[in-house]
Amino acid sequence: MNARWDYVSRLAAAAFRDIDGIRRAQGRLLDLSGFGPQETPSRIVHSEAGLNLRKYGQAPDGGPVVLIVPAPIKKSYIWDLAPQVSVVARCLANGMQVYLAEWQTVTGTGRHFGLNDYANRLLSACRQAIRSESGTAPVILAGHSLGGVLAAIFACLYPESVRALVLLETPLHFAADAGSFAPLVAAIPDARPIGEAFGDVPGSFLNLVSATAAPHAFQWEYYFDRYLSMASPGASDLHMRVERWTMDEFPLPGTLFSEIVELLYREDRFMNGSLAMGSRDIGPKDLHAPLLHVVDPRSTVIPTQSILPFHEAAASRTKKILWYQGDVGVGIQHVGVLVGANAHAAIWPAIFKWLANDAAAG
Repeated sequence: MNARWDYVSRLAAAAFRDIDGIRRAQGRLLDLSGFGPQETPSRIVHSEAGLNLRKYGQAPDGGPVVLIVPAPIKKSYIWDLAPQVSVVARCLANGMQVYLAEWQTVTGTGRHFGLNDYANRLLSACRQAIRSESGTAPVILAGHSLGGVLAAIFACLYPESVRALVLLETPLHFAADAGSFAPLVAAIPDARPIGEAFGDVPGSFLNLVSATAAPHAFQWEYYFDRYLSMASPGASDLHMRVERWTMDEFPLPGTLFSEIVELLYREDRFMNGSLAMGSRDIGPKDLHAPLLHVVDPRSTVIPTQSILPFHEAAASRTKKILWYQGDVGVGIQHVGVLVGANAHAAIWPAIFKWLANDAAAG
């Protein structure tokens, strides 16, 4: 049985990697059509296996430092897709020194990178490199989705290093409250054999899992958004740029995949305070930084019940919730808070105001 499983899993992994390659080639064709990313100039200030730390623009020294923590799924330029819908550009325009943890594909022993590597070791390396460049002041951490989970773990481990924590549609309470993914996680056996079999879990496999768990969010809403975007050249252009980004498949290390499914989604260890990071168990009581959550009340992928209990239980003295109501042209509403016109008109100005006033006072 084990030999048969190994053979089938190797075939499946090879097939999904081929699909990844096809999708990346389709993305390059969209580049030729003018829908590639238009990124802000940056330079790499630190590099190691699994990570490039980028610094953007020419913001004057002395401004607040923000470290953007993308989800380690697909490429990080969704934060800097085009000048008019770039979080990076917004931060620079508000006088911030902007850094981004650009996750890199890992091979060999890197396939065993897990939560402790991403949320602790690699983000600590980012913080050390930022100290070397910009001084010892605490940084603002901003993370979206799974990237927000990594940022929140780091903030619990190193409260003295975090000036404020901005989480965008970030689930921190899982198990039965994990929205569309909860029934799927409950139905599958232990995820560790899947992670071990793949080594690195192809992006197209993760797409299949997402579409199976939430077809309304990752399929139906996408095509409905394409239809609505036809009425506006700007929205249509944005939709195609997001579509190009979705084709930049990015494999997830097998260990990280297994730990996300088992430790977070199935066992809900972060919420219940038993998530082991090195020699420590952490949970909401360890989060002391001023905390802002952006929540989409319509979402079934990251529903409010996967966010609000952790937000309420966090030890932070200063907390705020902003409600995001969606956009046309974003393709997948889950990334709308990063690239949507409404998000850039209303949500991000509110975030910067909070950072300058409430978070600074807290």
